[in-house]
Amino acid sequence: MGGLSVYQEVKRQLPDHRYDYIFDNAYFPYGEQPEHVIVQRCSTLIGSLVTSREIDLVVIACNTASTVALPCLREQLTIPVVGVVPAIKPAAKVSKNNHIALLATPATVQRPYTDHLIEEFAAQCDVLRVGVTNLVVQAERKMAGYTVDMNEIYRALEPVITADIQPDTLVLGCTHFPLLKEEIHQQLPDITLVDSGAAIAKRVACLLKDAVNQPNEEKGKAFCAIMDEDAHKKSHILKEYGFDCLEALEFC
Repeated sequence: MGGLSVYQEVKRQLPDHRYDYIFDNAYFPYGEQPEHVIVQRCSTLIGSLVTSREIDLVVIACNTASTVALPCLREQLTIPVVGVVPAIKPAAKVSKNNHIALLATPATVQRPYTDHLIEEFAAQCDVLRVGVTNLVVQAERKMAGYTVDMNEIYRALEPVITADIQPDTLVLGCTHFPLLKEEIHQQLPDITLVDSGAAIAKRVACLLKDAVNQPNEEKGKAFCAIMDEDAHKKSHILKEYGFDCLEALEFC
């Protein structure tokens, strides 16, 4: 469900386009999958949807999938493919004390790509890297209508809360984490939260600026890999986000 945080930002800038949403609940979470599996799943699922739904642009609204599968997808598809990276650059610009915390999955905080982002855009900053997976689970539970465990939120944020020098900026380096902004603010009320949603929306708007947006009464659809009980519960929130229905992809 993390991609919904990016979807909201893109739709806010481009409200008249049709949006389809796909989530791979059969192999969730991607942060724990081998890289070749992520590439194969993204290639198969997205490739099929692009053909069947006449898609103009793809957003990979997942940091892990972006860093792993983006090159393959750009070779495979003839339409633009936009990826997501941790918002290190804007965080470095807004930080006043040059102390930033990066909250992301363990795979993202350890990847060389993240090293390069910090070296290029935040060399003057002290960056505290915090790799967590339990917040992903809590965000998924929240979207399914369950109560968020605030003890889990505290445990995830404890390295930031107890840091010798308090970071004034927190990068939400996983698309799930903006779904928990309210809960994170309860634990860190004075910190500035930064994510990639607005930057991704700006990039999508730029790429589609010359596209002819024909009036289209068809509503967007949401797709999942398996239609289990959890997916059924999430179908309600997906309708609230504007998707007409939730369907399982038959070839999964």
